[in-house]
Amino acid sequence: MKALPSTSSKAPVKFRMPTADNLVPIRLDIEIDGHRFRDAFTWNPSDPDSEVVIFAKRTVKDLKLPPAFVMQIAQSIQTQLTDFRSYEGQDMYTGEKIVPIKLDLRVNHTLIKDQFLWDLNNFDSDPEEFARTFCKDLGIKDPEVGPAVAFAIREQLYEIAIQNVATARESRITKKGRRVAEHVPVSKAGGIPVDLMKIFSNKYSIVRFSYISGKEKSGIYMSLLLIFYQTRNWMPLKQRKRGMLDDRGI
Repeated sequence: MKALPSTSSKAPVKFRMPTADNLVPIRLDIEIDGHRFRDAFTWNPSDPDSEVVIFAKRTVKDLKLPPAFVMQIAQSIQTQLTDFRSYEGQDMYTGEKIVPIKLDLRVNHTLIKDQFLWDLNNFDSDPEEFARTFCKDLGIKDPEVGPAVAFAIREQLYEIAIQNVATARESRITKKGRRVAEHVPVSKAGGIPVDLMKIFSNKYSIVRFSYISGKEKSGIYMSLLLIFYQTRNWMPLKQRKRGMLDDRGI
């Protein structure tokens, strides 16, 4: 597969797994009427959803599980695919990012504990090929170890990709907050934004302004806190001594 161009922290890419194959790690752990089914595998999110039910029926038949497992397996897979697809199309930062991958697995009689670095900008990377080389170098003969190692890598890369989407989103909010701060009109009197004067009409002004400015405590929000306390301390000394408040509760 052709490698995607290298990115920097200032140039986000659209969400996908930072590997050659854009596969979703699926984990199942279902128990019905004393029967338990556990499995872990990857799924191509581009496959039609009809394949999910076909897979569930075939799995139940091959493993001789109760028929009730068909619906539970299909539903669990579909839910995890929906979660993955909810991030598609969103910006994701990778940057010059080398991340640690940790392995702590027990597969049959084999215990794996290791840690290594992974390049998130290498969209040509192949966890399955890495796992095969890993097992060969360590002389591991159990055929189930390789897939388990590859799956563990993909699970961690998936979590990191989700975090990178959140980072890109927070960056957009911060930049938007800065743009708002630069364009807020200022009154001639005291340098206080004109719209802020209207907001001080009741005691819920901070909550209302927090909604306007966004999720994070931007520079505007902190300025509001300062203005709020300055306004509160503006009460004449005699009123403060008597503990009197005006109708706004300030």
